[in-house]
Amino acid sequence: MKECDFDKNAEAVVLFDAGELVSYNFGPLELERHIRIKILKDKGLDQANIKIPFYSYRMEEDIKKVEAQTFNLDVSGNIAITKVEKKLIYEKKLNKRFSEMVFTFPEVKAGSVIEYKYKLVGAGLSNWYFQKSIPVKYSRYTTDIPEEYEVFSEPITSLPYEAKRDKKGTRNIRSFSMRNIPALRDEPYISCEDDYLQRIQSRLIAYNFPTRRVSFTRSWPQVIKDLMEDEDFGLQLKKEIPRTADLDAELKTLKTSYEKMTAIHRYVRKNMEWNGYDNIWALEGVKAAWKDKKGTSGEINLILVNLLKDAGLDVHPVLVSTREHGQVDQFYATTRQFDKVMAYVKMQLSGQEKVFVLDATDKYTPSHLIPYDVTYSEGLVIEKLDTYEWGWKPLWNEKQGFKNMVLLQAEINGDGLMKGKASVNSYEYTRLSRIPDLKKGKDKFMEEYFVANNPMAKIDSFSVTNDDIDSLPLVQNLEFSMPLQASGDYKYFSTNLFSGLEKNPFVADTRFSDVFFGAIRSYTVIGNFFIPEGYVLEELPKNLRMILPDTSISFTRMSAFNGNSMLSVRITLDFKKPYYTVAEYPDFKEFYKKLFDILNEQYVIRKK
Repeated sequence: MKECDFDKNAEAVVLFDAGELVSYNFGPLELERHIRIKILKDKGLDQANIKIPFYSYRMEEDIKKVEAQTFNLDVSGNIAITKVEKKLIYEKKLNKRFSEMVFTFPEVKAGSVIEYKYKLVGAGLSNWYFQKSIPVKYSRYTTDIPEEYEVFSEPITSLPYEAKRDKKGTRNIRSFSMRNIPALRDEPYISCEDDYLQRIQSRLIAYNFPTRRVSFTRSWPQVIKDLMEDEDFGLQLKKEIPRTADLDAELKTLKTSYEKMTAIHRYVRKNMEWNGYDNIWALEGVKAAWKDKKGTSGEINLILVNLLKDAGLDVHPVLVSTREHGQVDQFYATTRQFDKVMAYVKMQLSGQEKVFVLDATDKYTPSHLIPYDVTYSEGLVIEKLDTYEWGWKPLWNEKQGFKNMVLLQAEINGDGLMKGKASVNSYEYTRLSRIPDLKKGKDKFMEEYFVANNPMAKIDSFSVTNDDIDSLPLVQNLEFSMPLQASGDYKYFSTNLFSGLEKNPFVADTRFSDVFFGAIRSYTVIGNFFIPEGYVLEELPKNLRMILPDTSISFTRMSAFNGNSMLSVRITLDFKKPYYTVAEYPDFKEFYKKLFDILNEQYVIRKK
């Protein structure tokens, strides 16, 4: 087999992925899984590095009976099998609660087939994913459990699947399968791949004893109560964090709650180092993390909550699921749906109640901006139940978004060379997205944001202001020169320069995922272009306005020529929604096609 018959460009393909969920003699649920993958190209070799995560806290889950082997053809055309040695299969402890089983296949190359089996023993159910980042020829998920178990299994699919039911004695058997499943590759502006993969969502509802029914379904109040009593969460909120003299001295000079909040937020960000692990727990304790000046996101942000509360602010921990982690199902109460805890602060500003969401592991997001990786989601505020201050809260500010404004002034000479200046003003999330790249060096930053999308332009000088003042826009000033395209007496140029709108990302005919921007967006380009003496503008493109049928996107282009030498152009593009559904994609894609046809339209000048 040299290629996948339904995906010719695939670097690897899952030949089959079979899982069977069973329970015997009223023991724990066990998932037996068997996977076989064909490596088609060198790019598919990373499929041979296996990591199987599981919840190891209090031995709630464990992985057993791992077997793995590589198949190759030898020079004689015979199948050669290389087994993965047991000593090379090891358990890696990620933290106090999670671990993963890790191993790598030997002798893997393009053409190899790899295969592995394992048994996951545990107390709960997890989703079964038919779809992956590589195509899958066949996937089957079976549940074979006693009728005393109540299990809810729901297909979340848009592609055809087969479902079967059977009964053997007192056992209920259900099977779901899919064939020839295309890969879900990285689509532009996808929020989380797992939210869009073809899958079976399973939940263990209850167990029926002869005389009573035991429910395994929990409520959010039960989860919150347990959290407030948990040694790694609620009890950590009662710990007294040793204050430092410099922070105390600064707080004494501040009068407003907002000033105190930003000072504490800035102090924790500056003095605590994130170790790269996201969770909601203070597994080593907030005091130990504060002493070491290093910790998980849970430890650092629970320290932040403690210090804010100690300063008299109205603050609570809020559990969130970041964009990469996926959406939360509010009908399924479990802490495993969250990957981070942040600080949720309320205060009165100018006679209005304002809400702030703070993450002290994020070195760049200012206190007034909701962290981008949780915008347009909901978080679960945690507090004692009798206070009624707990519950789901929207993490969204409709006035905060991406905003970029480009101011251009350029002059074209008789030789067809455009020379000019540009000032690019990046606000809020646009500023936030650029600052980390700017910190890596101005040359790389300039290449990524200005040269790569404008390959004909030569940047003659470049400078940045406000890079250390997060309340102001990031201003990027540059001087540039660019040769115009020419044909005989005609010369052509575009006024869409340095806007970030040089290339259309939405060209695919079909799409699995919603287009998720995470916030509203606004682009503006204002330019004055001076044409050389002895030339005239061939034709002035029409002024136009284009809107999506639901009015959620509007585009305007206005241009004017003074009849002598100056062309003035103003382009505005506004998005009023943070996301667009798969069902809206056909209209959205068509709008983008027309949009980029207009943006790439050339202005033409010719010799008199």
